[in-house]
Amino acid sequence: MSLHRVVCLLLPPQSTFELACAAEVFGLNRPGLPTRYAFEVCAERPGPLPTLAGYDMAVTRGLAALQRAQTVLIPGWVPRADAPSPGVVDALRRAHRRGARLVALCSAAFLLAETGLLEGRRATTHWRLADELAARHPGIQVDPDVLYTDLGDVATSAGTAAGIDLLLHLIRTDQGAAYANQVARHMVMPPHREGGQLQYAALPLNDRTPDSLAPVLDWAAERLHEPLSVEDLASFGALSTRTLARRFAEQLGTSPGNWLLRQRVMAARTLLEETDLAVETIAARTGLSSAANLRRRFRALVHTTPAAYRRSFRHGAAGTRPGSSGGFSA
Repeated sequence: MSLHRVVCLLLPPQSTFELACAAEVFGLNRPGLPTRYAFEVCAERPGPLPTLAGYDMAVTRGLAALQRAQTVLIPGWVPRADAPSPGVVDALRRAHRRGARLVALCSAAFLLAETGLLEGRRATTHWRLADELAARHPGIQVDPDVLYTDLGDVATSAGTAAGIDLLLHLIRTDQGAAYANQVARHMVMPPHREGGQLQYAALPLNDRTPDSLAPVLDWAAERLHEPLSVEDLASFGALSTRTLARRFAEQLGTSPGNWLLRQRVMAARTLLEETDLAVETIAARTGLSSAANLRRRFRALVHTTPAAYRRSFRHGAAGTRPGSSGGFSA
């Protein structure tokens, strides 16, 4: 099986966190997990490259490395007030024309915007930078709330940890939910976070509720095969349904019903990949009641059918992307 080649384009001064996230997700060989990606970095000018952390990195590859990439990843772009190098913009456009997927983490959306590839399309960036991106590029549909966007050929993320959310989503799209879940487990990360970034931006830290939903979420996740209702979640949490809904909106940016549905579909994805169970049986085990309901919910959230998804990802089959997003819309 050929490896999917991910090339990170580094730009001085390089943000070390976004780069580390990319290297952690795509660049490590994990015990017990088959290697599916080849990872390398490049820069416009090979040699010492300064970072925001105060040290230089030795980069040996130039922009020619992008010609071999299936995914080009830009881990942040700090000097966004300056015009980007024409050589970098041209290299990104050429990689895109060749069929590479372009991924911009956080402020790198500004660089991707300079290529023109986001014009008339949806994108996001850190919530503090969203108004600036929209003002500079009014043709882009800037969504300041979502954790990431994935249009198939281009993808953007919000700030900091949202970059990891996007990278795990891309693995889920490329390799299937079971493989992505294993990577997330190695990283001690949730495989999929609900909600948007404005749940973190809207209120000062000292104004947020200290009452965590974690016990309710853990309890429900273990009982997806049962006919759980929003009232059941509220009862377990000793809350009214109104209070439960408010806490879901505050902490997860979604409703209890939507969260429960997504957990059921996520569980169905894993069973489709890892078992030979009939769709009717999977529907029963994940609380989706019937094969017809599973197919309807699956198409709405995963943008393909259970049968097509199983053919693509059965027992870890890789290298196939069943749809433009492959995962849940963000």
